[in-house]
Amino acid sequence: MTDLGERSYAYAKASGIISKSFVGNKVRILEKVSRLSELDRLVFTASAKNLPEKELLRDLEKRIINREVSSIISIVKCFSRPPEFFKLLIRSYEYADLLSAIIASMDKERNAPAHVDLGSFQTVHFEAWPDIPKMIEGTAFDFLLEKLNKMSSDKGGEKQSFYEKPSFSLQSALDQHYYSALWNALFLLPELDRQAAERILSDEISLKNSSWALRLRTFYQLPAKEVKLHLVDIPEKKHGSSARYLRTWRHDPPWEKKSMDASASLIHEAICSLDYQLDNYSDWSSWRWKEFLNPPFEGRHWQADPRFFQNAASRYLYNLARHNFRLNPSSLDTIFCFIKLKQFEEDVLTSSVEGLGIGMSVKETLSMLGVE
Repeated sequence: MTDLGERSYAYAKASGIISKSFVGNKVRILEKVSRLSELDRLVFTASAKNLPEKELLRDLEKRIINREVSSIISIVKCFSRPPEFFKLLIRSYEYADLLSAIIASMDKERNAPAHVDLGSFQTVHFEAWPDIPKMIEGTAFDFLLEKLNKMSSDKGGEKQSFYEKPSFSLQSALDQHYYSALWNALFLLPELDRQAAERILSDEISLKNSSWALRLRTFYQLPAKEVKLHLVDIPEKKHGSSARYLRTWRHDPPWEKKSMDASASLIHEAICSLDYQLDNYSDWSSWRWKEFLNPPFEGRHWQADPRFFQNAASRYLYNLARHNFRLNPSSLDTIFCFIKLKQFEEDVLTSSVEGLGIGMSVKETLSMLGVE
């Protein structure tokens, strides 16, 4: 698989990068920032750009994403033969960029959407845009061709464009494909190398499903039977020693007390949530992820808030990754946790850019995200 020397080097390099990253207590450094130019100088000390604020917004956001991806790739490349699991974690950006490219093509946009350069890890032929079939020819995304063809229809006796308005099913198909591949690749790793990753990834998928279910019900009023069609159905595996290994918190949070082997699929909690009323807090009392719901306040009407839930879930996953990053330096788990920490940093920084773009201070953005 990988030798000890490569692991040690990768961990040492990852630790050095994390020590300079805006995670942990260093997030507080961002609070004093009130302008995009200040954030640029803070993040890119030696290469900040002197651009008007309007131009700087998108440019800075792009550079932040490229910076995080470059850091992740530099660690994965420490291995002469990187595990498929790490390659797929990098290619999560490709999945997102492909969806954007398909939507842009459907909407007949004139300019190709930007995409993150993944170097040797990239498989999609983005240079072929707007020809989507050519972009995904010979890649793992061939399965999309049938789905895209089904989205074409006849109107007035004439064949419409190959592409129609995108539906939720397209994103759902990509999510299902990505997480299925990632989950299967995880279990190609030795058990001692995936203990933390197994727990964090299973919770991530469960939380993503739950968040997506909340959003579809709240913002689009989709009935339960339709929501189910857009969830990522991944069979849950028994955690065994992984569960015991991860119970290293000083005090177990309340959601830890429920058995992690209680369901047969990582779709289970999202399916359970479909039975609960969105405006009745007591309905959710027995739900595994109830701690991430917005709390009720006396004298106010309660309504489930998908944004609050998503932010709380993100903080939880970040804390798990941060907690486990240094627990077992010789395990490949550390690289998974490193990638998650860098992606959390990316979310914080890009959210800060977007907040500054609409007149919010970074402190206000961090407060909205619930970053502690």
